[in-house]
Amino acid sequence: MQTMSRSALDYVVFGETYLLRNRNAFGQVLEMVHLPAINMRVKLDGGFRMLLRDGKYLDFAQDEIEHIYNYDVEQDIYGVPDYLGGLQALLLNEAATLFRRRYYSNGAHVGYIFYSNDPNMSKEDEDHLQAQISDAKGVGNFRSMFVNIPGGSEKAIQIIPVGDFQAKDELEKVKNITRNDVIAAWRMNPALAGIIPENVAGFGDIVKIDQVYTNNEIRPICQLFNQVNHTLRPDRHIHWIEPPKKVETTTSS
Repeated sequence: MQTMSRSALDYVVFGETYLLRNRNAFGQVLEMVHLPAINMRVKLDGGFRMLLRDGKYLDFAQDEIEHIYNYDVEQDIYGVPDYLGGLQALLLNEAATLFRRRYYSNGAHVGYIFYSNDPNMSKEDEDHLQAQISDAKGVGNFRSMFVNIPGGSEKAIQIIPVGDFQAKDELEKVKNITRNDVIAAWRMNPALAGIIPENVAGFGDIVKIDQVYTNNEIRPICQLFNQVNHTLRPDRHIHWIEPPKKVETTTSS
């Protein structure tokens, strides 16, 4: 069970999985042992190599490894996961989140220019204002400032914002769009991804959604994993448990 769960996770993440064929004295394959895909490499002269710590490695012959991979049209050496097309949306989602974090860490402002043209402001006052502005940055430092310039004009001090975050923030739109792109890249229904529906009706019958996802996404992967049955001894073949079929009953009056 552990071998299958690890192999399935490797396939979903890397688009491939590696299994070591354990043979008995007669050369029959009795079981498969999972090898971490992140450490596996295909050798140019045939066979496989598993990278170890401290620059060490372990080589395997071609017939020792069961290599299950998702086909790629550009090469047939390594598998490629299906979600690669959604990486840009994922990175955009991350960038939007980091921007929001930096916004709050900066004191809830993108930045502004503190402008003064009052000739009565002394050098000491300027240094004090600079210190106050610098101290206002940081998490939770939402501060107001009092400035008194005797004889100063109405526009002696002006605050010129560099960017208006509240008016131009597209975080929610970006998060929603990229979320949909990421879910589409994983080919998963929002109901199965834990997404809260935005309408009253929701996403529909979760049982039917799960059945469609299983038939369209899980079963094809299971068919790829049936590849191990070509080398396993017949009594060691893997089998998939069929989910119980929903029986619909009707009543007539």
